[in-house]
Amino acid sequence: MTTLTEGKHTGEFIGQLAMGPGYHIDEVTLISGQNLAAGVVLGRITASGKYTTYANGAATGEEVAAGILYADVDASAGDVTTARVLRRGPAIVNGNDIGWGANDGTGITAGKADLLALGIKMDIFNDAA
Repeated sequence: MTTLTEGKHTGEFIGQLAMGPGYHIDEVTLISGQNLAAGVVLGRITASGKYTTYANGAATGEEVAAGILYADVDASAGDVTTARVLRRGPAIVNGNDIGWGANDGTGITAGKADLLALGIKMDIFNDAA
């Protein structure tokens, strides 16, 4: 029997938004060289204003979590100027569905604090009742 694996869906990580998606989600430029899934935490490079994977140990801007990628984006061949990012709250997201890349526990804690400052609260939603 064939085993099927279901990936993440667009916006699946969002638990609650205070207003419609148009208020919370903006289009940004994702820097080339990345193929990212929905739910990955992003940082903003200070010099260019472009977004990349959040990296707590960096020193060029992306060490501050600036949002969460709303949908899959393949920027492996070049910058994508239409990447949609959850950039502001009030919002609650499912921490189980968030991608932190290579960040360790310290980086994740710092990233959660950065997101909370944007009004994006991390929660854990369980399927079992």
